[in-house]
Amino acid sequence: MTTPSRHHDSLFLRAARGEDTATAPVWFMRQAGRHLPEYLALKERWSFWEMVRTPEIACDVTLQPVRRYGMDAAIFFSDIMTPLPAMGVDIEFSPGPVIQTPIRTRAQVDALRVPDAAEIAPFGTDAIRLITQESPVPLIGFGGAPLTLAAYLVQGSGSKDFAAFRAFLRAEPNAAHLLIDKLTELSIRYLDSQIEAGASAVQIFDSWAGLHDRWIWERYAMPSLERLLSALARHNVPRIYFALDAAHLMEQLRVLPAEVYGWDWRMPLNEVRNRLGARAVQGNLDPAALLADPQALRSEVERVLRAGQGGAHVFNLGHGIFRETDPANVQRALETIRAFDRHS
Repeated sequence: MTTPSRHHDSLFLRAARGEDTATAPVWFMRQAGRHLPEYLALKERWSFWEMVRTPEIACDVTLQPVRRYGMDAAIFFSDIMTPLPAMGVDIEFSPGPVIQTPIRTRAQVDALRVPDAAEIAPFGTDAIRLITQESPVPLIGFGGAPLTLAAYLVQGSGSKDFAAFRAFLRAEPNAAHLLIDKLTELSIRYLDSQIEAGASAVQIFDSWAGLHDRWIWERYAMPSLERLLSALARHNVPRIYFALDAAHLMEQLRVLPAEVYGWDWRMPLNEVRNRLGARAVQGNLDPAALLADPQALRSEVERVLRAGQGGAHVFNLGHGIFRETDPANVQRALETIRAFDRHS
């Protein structure tokens, strides 16, 4: 079992463990990065991979939104693709992830190695150790859900529909199961190492959950997620599962062993809570609301806060922050969140 964090009694961790706090803790997906002028200044000097792979820079970028906004949690500056090069996968960012040789055959899947935890991303665990020494708030580690990682490996890059990947799941089921199995073990080792380095919670990003019908989901995703989340239970840290556009999978998702469910903006949180059971919910302001005028933004933030009442709520966006977001609007949103009494 992992030693409890020095932030054990922080607002974020209390809510993530299920406490119905009077004020909602807040952090934003992709808060460390593209909308911040201090990040853009670094980006003029360093490539994305250079920043991720240099612990001192990754530490600085992780803490930039904490310093600017006083967020209640930090999110490790990295990418869900970070552990894949250790498997033997060549990845570049231009600007999104591009797999130089997509995985389309059983022979390619067989060739993928599952490295030891220490080999996966040692620069990342070094960065986490630096962050946890400096951060005044808990750090969230993260990784991609196995099926989402597989989507990129097979498709070769981001896509609106991931048609090649969805065809692969049906045409090559044996290779697909082996690929998911290897990615699940990789993810367990990767997230283990993040927690052991000091992360106080972990989030599983299932960015492409909504692509799949229930049959594919139950066949490929459910066993891998149950295995991954169950393996992380030994650390006794909150496990956050974030699925995008996955309302059709609610009955399947409710049985996952996660403490917190992150949800996109398409469904109010009171309905999410009712359908998933009495768990902590996270979300779910539409990121586009941060582009609105101050009055409209305040109204939208308060609407999300009201929907989150009646149980534990970690305020967040329904997806990553837009790069064109004005930091002043982030500050306005935080002021509204902090002034809202959830028990009134």
